Amino acid sequence: MTRALTVGVDVGGTSVRAGVVGDDGEVLDTVSAPTPGTDDALEAAIAGAVDELRGRHRVSAAGLALAGFVDAGRGLVRYAPHLSWRDAPVAQRISERLGGLPVVVEHDANSAALAERRHGAAAGASAAVLIALGTGIGAALLLDGELYRGAHGVAPELGHLRVVPDGRACPCGKRGCWERYCSGTALAATALELISGPHPPGPSALAREAARDPGRITGRRVGAAAREGDPIGRAAMAELGHWLGEGLSLVADVFDPDLVVIAGGVSASAPQFLDAAREHYARIATGAGNRPLARIRTAQLGAAAAVVGAATLAREAVAGPGAG
Repeated sequence: MTRALTVGVDVGGTSVRAGVVGDDGEVLDTVSAPTPGTDDALEAAIAGAVDELRGRHRVSAAGLALAGFVDAGRGLVRYAPHLSWRDAPVAQRISERLGGLPVVVEHDANSAALAERRHGAAAGASAAVLIALGTGIGAALLLDGELYRGAHGVAPELGHLRVVPDGRACPCGKRGCWERYCSGTALAATALELISGPHPPGPSALAREAARDPGRITGRRVGAAAREGDPIGRAAMAELGHWLGEGLSLVADVFDPDLVVIAGGVSASAPQFLDAAREHYARIATGAGNRPLARIRTAQLGAAAAVVGAATLAREAVAGPGAG
């Protein structure tokens, strides 16, 4: 029996990664290229990646996953903070470059959530929230296996819930957003605050590195330092766990999910913070001790999730809901 193949493309700020995906979620072949800086060059790069894969596989559609606001029809990119598109009919443009191949566009967190629901950590969940901890926070909501996008295709923007009035400045224009305290960027900011504070937690390699070059203190570096036992790294991870628990309590109040999936690059450091986040969430959730709490799991599909999810959405666009 011939496998139904589609292409998923993860369009990031630095690279375009495309993969051929079977209806069982297996990634069969991949290509990647740097992300160009203009609309035309970016669309050419995406079409080129899909064409390269089409040269080796028979595919029926393509899906694009990206961080940004996508309209409810999944064709128009209204705004993408790390890309050049603004109110751009991306699906139509890419489809024309590919000779009419069906193309759909989706938020990358939505794509990852769908992949985890079909093939990973969210299988069987009735109400699941995916929280992707990376440079910021991406989020997605699944109700009975279906993505909830809101009236204009941009829900749920959980990373910009304000958790600290007049707190850290956020690129969105507000202050105190959740992602300023619970993300890779937040880890670096917390570590630098601890280093410069009046009572640093102890002798630290991170502190010595920051004295030489503060720019070296990234979320990835803080995570590695925490695993090595560095006191600044461990304290920053403890802060992240606290704020993750705080945010999860808000998520529980609004959505009452039965499952939360923690994804994104920071999830690789989950052993350093997830137990503390669970405990804090369980302690402060409204009605704590008198209500069921969501299970909290880490994602299973890793970096492939957005590609698999975008390919799944493309398959469903041509075959109808429930396909793949």
